[in-house]
Amino acid sequence: MKLFKKLLVVLAFVPALALANEGGPKLDRAPDHATDLTSLQHGAKLFVNYCLNCHAAASMRYNRMRDIGLSEDQIKANLLFATDKVGDLMKVSMAPKDAKEWFGVVPPDLSVMSRAKSSGAGSGADYLYTYLRTFYKDESRPTGWNNLVYPNAAMPHVLWELQGIREAKYVEVKDPHDESKVEHKFAGFTQLKPGKMSALEYDQSIGDLVGFMSWMGEPAQNQRRRLGVIVLLFMSLFVVIVWRLNASFWKEVK
Repeated sequence: MKLFKKLLVVLAFVPALALANEGGPKLDRAPDHATDLTSLQHGAKLFVNYCLNCHAAASMRYNRMRDIGLSEDQIKANLLFATDKVGDLMKVSMAPKDAKEWFGVVPPDLSVMSRAKSSGAGSGADYLYTYLRTFYKDESRPTGWNNLVYPNAAMPHVLWELQGIREAKYVEVKDPHDESKVEHKFAGFTQLKPGKMSALEYDQSIGDLVGFMSWMGEPAQNQRRRLGVIVLLFMSLFVVIVWRLNASFWKEVK
């Protein structure tokens, strides 16, 4: 009975969550690179160089990246900066106390972030893909940066050298429900300083990074999908066999 009551409570919140998601930011569709090993390897490189300085991925071991086509020698030479053993977990050397003092909050672990951010507005990959592409310069913030998807985020724009420096443009529009009120509506970005990458190259790189984070959240997902297809094919064949056996049995009975 207690379990049934808890289930009713959860179901009661579903409509409210759906409405909340409708009012959230519009998310761009993230590219699917789950089976592209070259993309996943590039994403791993970006993750280690730009994310692993502050964010840990404590549920992932370095040697698990052999599943995306990297050898242990490649991992040691290109991705192993915070430890000496490829079998170690992907942790950071920064103490939580120092992180709290510097950023105001301890940076979250990113092991399953792509799954945790999934909502009615889009998948977790969609959220991360949009979030990492919508930073803009904001001198009013302690870090000097702000974000459209997560306003007033404590995280600075660590990829600004690649994307460049941008400024958000807003226009004033009348509230359709109350003409006496004015809303500030986002009207695009202004590029103040170019980055090392073009806009297309940056978007592709973020797609690679998000693809790796999605893979990291469930490294066995491709194997699971393949197994699912095999099971469905087997069940389909089994249904046909049972159907014909059933027809043959009742034919003899009649």
